[in-house]
Amino acid sequence: MKFTLSWLREHLDFTASLDEILARLNTIGLEVESVHNPADALRGFRVAKILEAHRHPDADRLQVCVVAAGGAFEHVQVVCGAPNARAGLHVIFAPPGTYIPGSDITIKAGRIRGQESGGMLCSLRELGLGAESDGIAELPENVVLGQSYAEFAKLDDPVIEIAITPNRGDALGVRGVARDLAAAGIGHLKPWLIETVEGGFASPIGWKIAYPEACPYVVGRLVRGVRNGPSPAWLRQRLEAVGVKSISALVDVTNYLAFDLGRPLHVFDAARISGGTLTLTRAARETFAGLDGREYVLGTDDLVIADQAGVQSLAGIMGGEETGVSDATTDVFIESALFDAVRIALTGRRLGIHTDARQRFERGIDPALVGPGLEAATRMIVDLCGGEASDVVSAGETPKWQRDAWLRFERIETVGGLSVAPDDAVRTLEHLGFEVLEREAKRARFAVPSWRNDIATGVVLDQAPHLPVDRAATAAAEVHAVEAECDLIEEILRLHGLDAIPAQKLPQPTMVPAAALDARQTRKGQVRRFCAARGLMETVGFSFVSHEDAALFGVAADGLRLLNPIATDLDQLRPTPLANLVRAWQRNAARGHEATGFFEVGPAFLPDGQVTMLAGLRGGTTPRAPGGVSREMTLWDAKADLEGLLDLLGLPCEALSVTADAPGHYHPGRSGQVRQGPKVVLGAFGELHPTVTREMGIDGTLVAFELYLDAVPLPKSRRKAAPDLSSLQPVRRDFAFMAGADVEVQGVLRAARGAERNLISEVRLFDVYEGAPLEAGQRSLGVEVTLQPQKVSLTDTEIEAVSEKIVAAVTRATGATLRR
Repeated sequence: MKFTLSWLREHLDFTASLDEILARLNTIGLEVESVHNPADALRGFRVAKILEAHRHPDADRLQVCVVAAGGAFEHVQVVCGAPNARAGLHVIFAPPGTYIPGSDITIKAGRIRGQESGGMLCSLRELGLGAESDGIAELPENVVLGQSYAEFAKLDDPVIEIAITPNRGDALGVRGVARDLAAAGIGHLKPWLIETVEGGFASPIGWKIAYPEACPYVVGRLVRGVRNGPSPAWLRQRLEAVGVKSISALVDVTNYLAFDLGRPLHVFDAARISGGTLTLTRAARETFAGLDGREYVLGTDDLVIADQAGVQSLAGIMGGEETGVSDATTDVFIESALFDAVRIALTGRRLGIHTDARQRFERGIDPALVGPGLEAATRMIVDLCGGEASDVVSAGETPKWQRDAWLRFERIETVGGLSVAPDDAVRTLEHLGFEVLEREAKRARFAVPSWRNDIATGVVLDQAPHLPVDRAATAAAEVHAVEAECDLIEEILRLHGLDAIPAQKLPQPTMVPAAALDARQTRKGQVRRFCAARGLMETVGFSFVSHEDAALFGVAADGLRLLNPIATDLDQLRPTPLANLVRAWQRNAARGHEATGFFEVGPAFLPDGQVTMLAGLRGGTTPRAPGGVSREMTLWDAKADLEGLLDLLGLPCEALSVTADAPGHYHPGRSGQVRQGPKVVLGAFGELHPTVTREMGIDGTLVAFELYLDAVPLPKSRRKAAPDLSSLQPVRRDFAFMAGADVEVQGVLRAARGAERNLISEVRLFDVYEGAPLEAGQRSLGVEVTLQPQKVSLTDTEIEAVSEKIVAAVTRATGATLRR
């Protein structure tokens, strides 16, 4: 919300300095975001008069002028190239040392074509205030020589911008800000009196409400015989100071009242309205041409104002191009209405339209200002554009906004922490517009003003009994009344200054608090450290990706599509963090960092719900080292990452199985899924599918893994005893099994491990051979088995017996035989 200091004076009579006003605004919760004084950029510019003007002896297009600018600049010679420079003209003079904002230069005294020049005569463009012109600015004759130009042009008027919280719709008008300042002790609020304009004829245009849930009340009137055109200078300056472009007098009146009173209005060109009735109704699935020159596709929940020809306004947000006023407008119809805040917000958000009217309606406007707002607009239009007003026409009725709230004085300190005398509390609320309905020794009842929509509904006047101190009312009334009471306490604390509340020490704990992290949170920290130790860098990405990227990774359901994305390429909830990691790798590779690895722990969104996932990605080649060669990352690197993580979480790989049914974004022949039992999928690993990398603009191989953290069981509270370490020498034996190509290696390893569990400590595959002299479809699997005796060393006979058990177990389980 922006306003100027002079605008504030229209509603507030004060003598406080600008710094005092800014400090008080911050104290009462209307946080100051910026202060800009246009005069700061115009320091040094003075009002002057050209006494003499002669042609430059050495330049046909230059003139040598003698200027009087008061003080030390009574007779200054200035060389000027403006064609309109002439004796007797009042101008803007910039003495040496003045910075020219429009040209980004600082004036210096010097010589131009041999003639002394002690300054510059300026155009408005050079001051940054106007468009390009052929000459210097011409000022009226009734000026004071030497006066600051900013003071002469009334530009010494600071513009204050404040942040408005969503609950303070009343502060989106200068009068609302003035009311708060007056209640906080800055000046006195001036009375706002609007002169009623009597209607001289019946309005030919009427109202009809067909969507009362979105618009309970609307009023309007016709003003005929108006003369539209540019607004007066004071109105243009006031709007432009707060960033609103001046369009025409009729439009500027509505914009002015939106900022002045927080009361949005709209004007229609009455000659363009068809049928004589404006209807507030639901939109059909139709297009609407707005005043911003764009077309919008409307939905069936959008509230519109339509005539016989179609939609003429998107109610509470934007007028239509078809009935917009112009310089040719002679009859205008003014609309002032009360719209549902939620429906306005939803429509504006869906269509992506941000207007001053929407900002005010969706925060809630004063329901009692519908009629007075119309009168204020009528008076301004008649005063500025002339014309004759009709009778007021309306539809619906103002909703009952009257409500009251109890305040128990002791609660100010017990709830708010600040001791405030009852008289001071009552006086504060009265200055804010709350009316005392009744007062007792320990409590008082207040009527809530119409403009404070943020105050909770306590007890509706004449509809419910007052809430007694002993809380004998219903539970619903109790909740509402306590909430309203807290709102009153908040207002009192806000006006007295939140920094006045004394600090309170937290109570000292009497016992050691429980751990702040649960088992799942602790596990996230463990896997993060593990991944970092393996050379992966952690990333934190958006939970959104593009719809196209989501489709590459398997899930792009419409139910996970965002209706209002923060960016066009972030319109889908991600099915896996891998989509973000691939894009991160791509950006790094484009800058020459290909040999990188990333991981992220975060949410993934699937049609059946949200899961927590750890995803990792590697690309490029391994570092070069003495005695070794650089190689590309393979699926075994990703598998090692995943198996290491599962082992860290208490699931060693010998207790798991690997199947070849990895998700579709993996290479079908170079990937796998890790399972615990036949049904529980713990993760996946492998090369990314070439189609995925190609579609994402990547040349080369990327390997990745995904761990579904929600599927990994938490460790049991009872810890297993650590195994005893044997002092006896382990025995290792190698076996070569002949197996068909359809035999899974993990089946061979599992069978060998289970042959003698008390002695076998490790089973590891060390070789796979295919080719001559083996038959086609056969392969040799080299398996190393480690036997670890615990009490006595093994004899040769015992070792041979265990070896025969291993061969028999593998043959029985897989059909593989010992290679001879």
